[in-house]
Amino acid sequence: MGELKALHERFVHRFARSEPRESALAYMRGLIAQLERKNGWTLAEEAGHAGPDRIHRLLNRIDWDADEVLDDVREYVIEHLGDPDAVLIVDDTGFLKKGDRSAGVQRQYSGTAGRTENCQVEVFLAYATGRGRTLIDRRLYLPVSWTDDRERCRLAGIGDEVVFETKVAMARAMVRRAIGERIPFGWVTADAGYGYSKSWRTELERLDVFHVVATTRHDTVVTGWAIDHPVHDLFHGLPRQKWKRRSCGDGSHGPRVFDWARVEVRPWHQEDRRHWVIARRSVRRPEEISYYIAYCPADTTLDQLIRVAGARWAVEECFQTAKQECGLDDYQVPALSRLAPPHDPGHGRPRLPHRPSGPRHRHRESRNGSSGLVPLSLAELRRLIHRLTHRQPEPLDHILHWSNWRRRRQHQARISHYKRRGHTPP
Repeated sequence: MGELKALHERFVHRFARSEPRESALAYMRGLIAQLERKNGWTLAEEAGHAGPDRIHRLLNRIDWDADEVLDDVREYVIEHLGDPDAVLIVDDTGFLKKGDRSAGVQRQYSGTAGRTENCQVEVFLAYATGRGRTLIDRRLYLPVSWTDDRERCRLAGIGDEVVFETKVAMARAMVRRAIGERIPFGWVTADAGYGYSKSWRTELERLDVFHVVATTRHDTVVTGWAIDHPVHDLFHGLPRQKWKRRSCGDGSHGPRVFDWARVEVRPWHQEDRRHWVIARRSVRRPEEISYYIAYCPADTTLDQLIRVAGARWAVEECFQTAKQECGLDDYQVPALSRLAPPHDPGHGRPRLPHRPSGPRHRHRESRNGSSGLVPLSLAELRRLIHRLTHRQPEPLDHILHWSNWRRRRQHQARISHYKRRGHTPP
């Protein structure tokens, strides 16, 4: 907890009053607590609050600058993980949503779900070194259906100055920002959705930023005998000894072992720089081949390029940790769980779908004579058992108060659900 307070001290001055300062620390403590789910209700209960109002105010009404806090936390990250050989990793992830009011939500492809779903998509920049990895920047993707509907944007708190940007444009902006802020790194990597962009690769090369980015088999490169040579044709008939079986890092099921080969392209280059196309072939299914484009120093070995290509999986581990341990999926506004609030600069403060209201400490009989609570569910029973048998038990009144608060809100939500559909509440 001492280190958590030290991190909190880095950006506490961004809050003008004591209440949001205390709420921010309580929020961060809740994110690292052993909670089954992490949202406004559970974090407020863990903090000992009587309701989620203080947590909601922190994210919804208190005036604080997300980018300034992000700058503070990024400085903290660089102090502890900074490495001139670090890898910047660009990737996006989806957040499944219901309804159509959350900023940027629509039916679109989600790599998380592996299919088209109703979701938000956010582009992230991760920082990976031998000592650790974390997320250091983010951009919320707004589809054209949003940016062309200014009234819808205003209702979601998105300013009129925000225009449509492709995910590649967001990736370029985040890498430029890292360069401008002199963040130490040696490489950039990304999946084919970004690496396929020739204009971005050209920009990185012009800035002399070394990179190993994935691309599609249909991409083309300049060789000694063709200007637009398909990358998949470069490896036909390549001698077997050119393929090297290597691990590109450990995965959840052990080392990620593939067969790798590289072919030099762009014969007209600087004396101390080289361009390569790299092929990664599945050991079990040799017909499955992925391709990468690399720009690097002339003395870079294949093993070094494999290490950079394999670093891309670190961002998936960041997503998994953030979603499972810090509630990135659970929270209506998953703010400090990403090391900074999620809305894009200029997008305005994202609004919660509703604010809690009603009684805090007492039962009220509803109009139909019920207690205004849903019956005890299995999840609620499990939560009560956990709280009551915790190694440091909390006061019984506090535990039961929160159980009743949740069930009352669930009851109100159920009544509203029935009324919207013209049914008689049970």
